[in-house]
Amino acid sequence: MRRMDGPPTCPDPPGASFGEAPAAPRAFDPGMGLAVARRTILRPEDGEDFGRVADRVAAGNMSLLGRPAGEAERREQARLRNAIATGALITSGRHLQHGDAGQAARNMEVFTNCATACASFTKFYLLLNGAGVGRAYDDDLCPVDWAEAPDLLLHLSPSHPDWPKDRAGLHRFGVEFGLLRWGMGPDAFGEAEEADVRAFLARELVHGLARLPPGTVRHRVADTREGWAKAVEILEAMAFRRERGRPLLLDLSAVRPLGAPIRGMQGRPASGPLSLLRAFIALRREVIEAARDRDPQGEAMRPWEQALRADHILSTEVQVGGARRAARMATKSWRDPGALRFVRLKAEGGLWTANHSLMVDAEFWARLEPGADESEPLTRHARALFAAATACAYVNGEPGFINGDRLEDARTGFARAKPATAETGSGRYRIEDGAPLLAEVARRAATTRFPVTTNPCGEVVLHVTGGYCVIADFAPLLACPVPLEALRPGAIPGEVAAAWDARVEDAVRLGVRFLIRVNRMDALYGQEVARTNRIGIGPTGLHEWAWARFGLGFRDLLDEARARPFWEALAHLSAVAKQEASDYARALGMVEPATVTTIKPAGTTSKLFGLTEGAHLPARRQYLRWVQFRSGPDGDPLLADYAARGYPVRALETFPGVAIVGFPTLPLIQRLGIGERLVVAPEASPAEQYRWLMLLERHWIGEARGNQVSYTLKIATDRVDLEAFRALLRANQPRLRCCAVLPSRPDRDLGYEYLPEEEIPPERFAAILAAIRDPGLGEAVDLARLQCEAGACPI
Repeated sequence: MRRMDGPPTCPDPPGASFGEAPAAPRAFDPGMGLAVARRTILRPEDGEDFGRVADRVAAGNMSLLGRPAGEAERREQARLRNAIATGALITSGRHLQHGDAGQAARNMEVFTNCATACASFTKFYLLLNGAGVGRAYDDDLCPVDWAEAPDLLLHLSPSHPDWPKDRAGLHRFGVEFGLLRWGMGPDAFGEAEEADVRAFLARELVHGLARLPPGTVRHRVADTREGWAKAVEILEAMAFRRERGRPLLLDLSAVRPLGAPIRGMQGRPASGPLSLLRAFIALRREVIEAARDRDPQGEAMRPWEQALRADHILSTEVQVGGARRAARMATKSWRDPGALRFVRLKAEGGLWTANHSLMVDAEFWARLEPGADESEPLTRHARALFAAATACAYVNGEPGFINGDRLEDARTGFARAKPATAETGSGRYRIEDGAPLLAEVARRAATTRFPVTTNPCGEVVLHVTGGYCVIADFAPLLACPVPLEALRPGAIPGEVAAAWDARVEDAVRLGVRFLIRVNRMDALYGQEVARTNRIGIGPTGLHEWAWARFGLGFRDLLDEARARPFWEALAHLSAVAKQEASDYARALGMVEPATVTTIKPAGTTSKLFGLTEGAHLPARRQYLRWVQFRSGPDGDPLLADYAARGYPVRALETFPGVAIVGFPTLPLIQRLGIGERLVVAPEASPAEQYRWLMLLERHWIGEARGNQVSYTLKIATDRVDLEAFRALLRANQPRLRCCAVLPSRPDRDLGYEYLPEEEIPPERFAAILAAIRDPGLGEAVDLARLQCEAGACPI
């Protein structure tokens, strides 16, 4: 695929409805929206101005054409900028954070939301770049036996700034490595505890590099994301080659200290060498040594479980590394003998860094039917697996069920067309030691039952050996050409409606082209990107648009005849997106995108402007939205700022060094005057939500070239018992590509220290608001709006 050249683009690019003179930028939703913007996308030079964000994002994206801009490109950049600045095309948090004029020189992974991996080192690298990563842990796709890993030696120079040199440093080290009893502060840190920490350092690290065992492989870990991943690649490749008994020394002395700025992450703080050291010590103890100690005839710690635990350990350190996330999907074929253990591992807790799902198909569901032959072992296995999985999911929502045979690339056979060869890497990261491992997985994947899996949130289909999808949101409500307060929902003047509809269509077309240009970047999976040119564009704020543009509430939308204008509009936009994708790809000399449509969770982008997220219903009428911040001496300065202004702040006990801030939230849809026609997620029945998803799959995802809808369907366990829960899944889950189902019960019963959203009664909501000293908050939350009746709210 040509990356940085190609024939001229169409001389008349889309987006004329947005104009080319700089449009006024949309203001962030006060309170929560601004908080998310500050935490995730804003740079100091942006000045909290979304127009400046749009300027740099549009400039960076257009630079990917790799040639001087002509008149058509200049027009498209101006129109793209306006579509972004108005919120009509929000793109995604990755693009808003990283997009700028230097984008063409960066690696694609920084701009990729969705990815898959088939080895621990590639997964680690993608997580370090901020992607959400899925991996299939099927028996036949996990060829590494970590029991055959080399003898792992670790070194950190005592001269490194993060080496614990004094009593305070030893205490901090003891806390971070879990060597001290829970909650032990510096005053209680005595001589015995200090001796324990010093003994741990002496036992776990190599101190004299001059006296290494003969034949030791020495590797100095480079101070980059690529350097960290390369260390894991060397270790994993040696395990694959079965080099047990050969020493491997990893020297972490070159890694920058804790808190040092990461230039490629807008100056966000580095997590330092101790984070990586903790990961390798845990790998040595909990994976390598545990694999060597396992019962060869037992089901525990087989290679797939070793891979699962290794990935959890590595992603834990990404999770605490500054502002990076560690979103993972872990899937396993229902046919695998270890599938029952896969379910039990999630039920036992601990593996919290991944969403776990079983890959199932029509045969699985058929074997649950009363007429299935119970004498067949596979039928008994399917039924036992379903019983165990649903018992676990009824408690914590996992594992889920993904219909692997319904996913686009599996359904069409496109996944089978992928050559059984391994990627060689990018200009930034060359795959060397790990190449034979990737080649072996590629060979196995050619005949595996499920050649595809999904990203962590389930909205994108990707090959199990590795692939990317770049995704973006458009917000049809925010394409409205007049102020929202001027609208009378469902009674839009014809001229306004026509202009609005044209801007929505232009946002979709501009978004499709935006994503295709990203696929021209240098990528670790360059061959697969060239083969698929995969993208995913989807709407967010659907319920606000349905109400404001068409006068339809959630239950109206379920009546396909009554809501015909809405569904016809959505189907038209789906067709527009796919046609634009084909036309633009051909103009650039690229293959037509394998998939085009999706609906992603849209958490960050939707919060910026107070929208419902993706396909989801509003969760609450009024609630606290809890957001994580780093705490402690090296914590996020915003934390103290929010506390000083009176926002609720809590320190997390289960995640030291992290605190949460509660933001009082009143959904925008309430502010649009929907009144009693508002349906929040707990009020919608499972049947209603399943129908909603089926309609979205039919009209937006479409019959061809579609990904999936990411959706979490909440079921109230006080109204649905376990057997009814199982019946709902059997009746509805086989008819969708995928859907996460989350039991809804009092927060204290879910086993988590906190949940992202906490519903609160109106009187407590009012008290919290009264205690907050933030002038901007009053613009977003007006207590009078809580008392609106029958849709008579002022806007």
